[in-house]
Amino acid sequence: MQNFDYCNKTKIIFGKGTEGRAGIETAQYAKRILLHHSGGSTVRSGLIDKVKDSLKKSEVEWVELTGVQPNPRLSLVRKGIEIAKKEKIELILAVGGGSAIDSSKAIAVGAVNDGDVWDFYERKKSADKALPVGTIVTIPAAGSESSISSVITNEEGPWKRGVNFQCIRPVFSIMNPELTYTLPPYQTACGITDMMAHIMERYFTKETNVELTDELCEGALRTIIRNARKIFSGGEKDYNARAEIMWAGALAHNGLLDTGRIGDWASHALDHELSALFEIAHGAGLAIIFPAWLKYNIKENTPRLARFAAKVWGVDGAFYDYEQAALEGVLRMENFFRSIGMPVRFAEANLDSARIPEMAKRAVHFGAIGNYRKLDEKDALAIYKLAAE
Repeated sequence: MQNFDYCNKTKIIFGKGTEGRAGIETAQYAKRILLHHSGGSTVRSGLIDKVKDSLKKSEVEWVELTGVQPNPRLSLVRKGIEIAKKEKIELILAVGGGSAIDSSKAIAVGAVNDGDVWDFYERKKSADKALPVGTIVTIPAAGSESSISSVITNEEGPWKRGVNFQCIRPVFSIMNPELTYTLPPYQTACGITDMMAHIMERYFTKETNVELTDELCEGALRTIIRNARKIFSGGEKDYNARAEIMWAGALAHNGLLDTGRIGDWASHALDHELSALFEIAHGAGLAIIFPAWLKYNIKENTPRLARFAAKVWGVDGAFYDYEQAALEGVLRMENFFRSIGMPVRFAEANLDSARIPEMAKRAVHFGAIGNYRKLDEKDALAIYKLAAE
């Protein structure tokens, strides 16, 4: 087990009606904020009006910035930074899913650091200060509500890049599972896939003697799968199933499952090229990439993948060969993704496989990717081809 420091400062306010506490929680940090959201479903549902009423009661002033899109844009981040500096903003309040939160984190960094915010995402600079960020989560998926991560798309590339800074971990996050009842099935499925991928990126490690976090990863994945099936079999408004999924999404990416181990993260790097070039939802891209990554790595550590098949997907002793068991686990994972409406091949998402060589080159822009197994351009090319077969 690796040495580690673990400190998660995010206060979680979880449960029914908790969005009504937005003003009280925000007022502990700021009296003038940037309220950042899509301007779409958050408005139509009446959520933004509730948030504004709560802010007003706590005497918190706000400036509003809407327009957040999936795969949040650098151009909107730059606009937010300009507003934050001009209006003397003290906190960014994100209302929405991972895109709104990641965009808010980027604004928070750019508002208090000199230079172009994109330099942080290009790994030219690191940040140790940012405005505080608060969140009201409407889409359980990215886990950005209590993580140190932010991913932004630069339209000029297009390039999709991420950062990990302790200073951008939100100070509080409000999580009401009821807010997820009206999510379209596709968005729900993308979120489920995203959080599963966050766990699997951590689970596939070369580190030994990490028994507790192995078991936590496996248990979290089983919980997500079980409750996803409840939701997709008529339980759209099953509060308990929605609550399990929402809480799992946060735990999947708040650092707890990282402790003592080194995760892989190659699949995320590979998917970023799908998202950047084809505008595919992050979760859908991961549903395509992860099974291909697993197939490519079966011989790298077959017992590990066989354990994953047994503990997560219920592959039993009928499979006496580790490799056969591992492949059966991948097959069951693909079948699960398809059952909730996710694509698992390029063609199922109408992706142009002719651009695979270009994506492979872009994926290793900063060098080899992954820790479970270092992947170069040739490896990336092979995985993309497996995903297209």
